[in-house]
Amino acid sequence: MNGDFLYSTDFHAMNARELSHTCMHLICTAGEGSFVFNERCYHIVKNDLVVIPMPDRVKNLAAHTDLEVEWFAADYKFLQSLLPSNNYSIGGSISLNQDPVIKLSDEQARLLLEDFHRLRDRLDGSHLQFYRELMGSLCLTMMYDIFEVHAQRGATDAHTDRSAYIVKQLMALLATGISRTERNVNYYAARLNVSPKYLSATIKRVTGHSITSYIDRHTTPILKDYLNDERLSLTQIADAMNFTSLSYFSRYCTKHLGQSPSDYRQSLQPK
Repeated sequence: MNGDFLYSTDFHAMNARELSHTCMHLICTAGEGSFVFNERCYHIVKNDLVVIPMPDRVKNLAAHTDLEVEWFAADYKFLQSLLPSNNYSIGGSISLNQDPVIKLSDEQARLLLEDFHRLRDRLDGSHLQFYRELMGSLCLTMMYDIFEVHAQRGATDAHTDRSAYIVKQLMALLATGISRTERNVNYYAARLNVSPKYLSATIKRVTGHSITSYIDRHTTPILKDYLNDERLSLTQIADAMNFTSLSYFSRYCTKHLGQSPSDYRQSLQPK
């Protein structure tokens, strides 16, 4: 079992502390059970899919004697890095934070279980040179199968209150690429005619994640595109992205790419 990728059939292990950095994907294959998430109780039966980022927030797990489940969890940031920043996953994650249970048909449940089993069968391959790329490919297949199911539920567009409207407007702003130069919460609050405190609290309450995490998630692909263009110097990139200094630009790269901009560029060179 790898720390970033975990598979189990133990329902009561789904909210273990060591899973706090993961996104949990669970399918009920028989029986029934229940749990509390975001102060709401959810009941699950056969063919119910549960998707919960940071599942240590789940409480009060209860299972009937006939309950059977299979779950796969993977590092949340790793999963997010696999998807385009403006992907359906953003809207989907908002909806799933409010209702993490999706009803599956028999065929949908079969397909997702096959995804789980392919991932389970490759867990012991961490010695392989391209292990993370391999697991990423299998995870991406699983996520798009889930998106297909979730899109049919139509839950993302079901919310019409002011909070959901604010979230939707923020995502629309970020989808324009504005975070290339604007990464301050105050800017987005002003554009949406709300206070920074209200905007931050609303995003956190509706989505379960901070506003800065969404800003950074949209900025990182832009940053990579610039660094991939060898015609641009690091100073030119820092200026184009409105960083106040080259050192601040370097710190931002290190935080969000895991390495300095020069090291990132070096990693792109053929070995």
